[in-house]
Amino acid sequence: MAAPLLILRDIHLTFGGPTLLDGAEMSVSAGERLCLVGRNGSGKSTLLKIVAGLIQPDKGERALQQGTSVRYLPQEPDMAGFETTLAYVEAGLGPSDEAYRASYLLSQFGFNGDENPALLSGGEARRCALARALAPAPDVLLLDEPTNHLDLPAIEWLEAELSSMRSAMVLISHDRRFLSNLTRTTAWLDCGVIRRLDRGFADFEAWRDDMLEQEEVARHKLDRKIAREEDWVRYGVSGRRKRNQKRLGDLHSMRQDRREYRGATGNVVMAAAEAENAAKLVIEAKHIAKSYGDRAIVSDASIRVARGDRIGIVGPNGAGKTTLLNMLTGTLAPDQGTVKLGANIEMVTLDQKRESLHPQSTLREILTQGHGDMVAVGDKTKHVIGYMKDFLFGSEQANTPVARLSGGERGRLMLARALARPSNLLVLDEPTNDLDLETLDLLQEMLADYSGTVLLVSHDRDFLDRVVTSVIAFEEDGRWMTYAGGYSDMVTQRGHGVKARTADSPQLKPSKAAKQPSGSTAPVRKPKIGFKEKHALETLPGKLEAWRKDVVRLQAKLADPKLFARDHAAFKQTADELEAVQAAIVKGEEEWLTLEMIREEMEA
Repeated sequence: MAAPLLILRDIHLTFGGPTLLDGAEMSVSAGERLCLVGRNGSGKSTLLKIVAGLIQPDKGERALQQGTSVRYLPQEPDMAGFETTLAYVEAGLGPSDEAYRASYLLSQFGFNGDENPALLSGGEARRCALARALAPAPDVLLLDEPTNHLDLPAIEWLEAELSSMRSAMVLISHDRRFLSNLTRTTAWLDCGVIRRLDRGFADFEAWRDDMLEQEEVARHKLDRKIAREEDWVRYGVSGRRKRNQKRLGDLHSMRQDRREYRGATGNVVMAAAEAENAAKLVIEAKHIAKSYGDRAIVSDASIRVARGDRIGIVGPNGAGKTTLLNMLTGTLAPDQGTVKLGANIEMVTLDQKRESLHPQSTLREILTQGHGDMVAVGDKTKHVIGYMKDFLFGSEQANTPVARLSGGERGRLMLARALARPSNLLVLDEPTNDLDLETLDLLQEMLADYSGTVLLVSHDRDFLDRVVTSVIAFEEDGRWMTYAGGYSDMVTQRGHGVKARTADSPQLKPSKAAKQPSGSTAPVRKPKIGFKEKHALETLPGKLEAWRKDVVRLQAKLADPKLFARDHAAFKQTADELEAVQAAIVKGEEEWLTLEMIREEMEA
């Protein structure tokens, strides 16, 4: 295994309250793909800032191999002082980095480079910051929730882009599919320490559950041993004095261990208050359409929603998912067609922007609607502190204003308020934003047990697969198609996932041979292949094969754990040579593919 590029040793950190990090340790080697997982509030983002060198721990050491470049994507980027998005991204490039990467990545995220950063929305700022982090292709890439505010086409594009990079990566994300596809190592931050699994996120949850089960067994054994020793203290102290003192000392030690046992954080207790059953036909939309100017958002759509359906609505940003959802629920009138809601509909909506949470309102005021200390949960009442604890809020947070809550805490608060109201139709617009994996698990279980109807907009592929029974997907020109099953079933039936809107997709510039005067009817000239290109077609496969053998040889040399300590210069030379060969393979494959496409077009 290659020498680590970055090491954290015995990291301790406290922010004036309970200990956040208590001896956390982590290492990142060249090319490693590591996901950092843990509950909201466990300290993942803080630890990533320590890795990036932005926060100094109270105690511990951060060691970075000389010459290693590190880039960090924060959850809330600071773009002050930059006149354009291109200037912001280019400022992150080093002297040896390719300048074109800044423009290329901005175009992939829908920017032209001239935008004023001060006028960007939160989601746009995040995408711009992501372009800045990716542009230099650093040795170590630190990404904190990179999929937030990205739609499905952008998430899948980012996944492919990261897969092709040689950088070591540390990822924090709530997107299971994203983590499973990219990571090969898992670091679990729990109770202030890190437990490492040398396998990707796909194997993490089974391993975590096994670890928690073993800890619970150990805790139970310790409780029983303490009980036996306490019984001995009461009734058996009359033996040898010296031996008795030792047993008393052991008992005090066990009690101390039991007091200090932090264990896993409690789980969210999540259940929706259900109203009486609605009619069998909940929503019937016939030939509905909606346009804004010349652009059709929904074009002649007919949709039936029956009681008990769990329907996911998917599409790229700007396709009109929220517009379609609002028309189906009667919030927005269609330009044409009709929408009929069934009888006895009790609808509860969770909006994606958390806009209905007043920033100065406290948790107590929001959950009790400003009246007393009791929360109405369906047809029952519950004390606000007990209900808060069901959603992992401490009693001391009852008078905390919303403005001081994290994104994950706001998400849990929205769920707590929404699920207290009786409903038989849940309308959830991006409910997974900022929720940790355990809370997502419980939300999935709650929706699976919910007897009412669910309409759901989400970019989380795994969440859709686990929850919905059918998917309404955006096609083109305002058309929406219904597919049975989850997101993966939709991909199987369509042959592809959600694609970006054609109008927003970056278009390749036509070649000179393809350009014609306006109105010309002359045929487009076919591309030609000369002697040089023909020679490259014949020789490139052999060169690529030789380069791949060089990669295997160089990687085997770098795998020597003593090479770095024995001969640092040889280690660096080998690493540089490996990087050059890998770059040559990428360039050669692109050249061969381009020439092969020209050859096939000529033969056709």
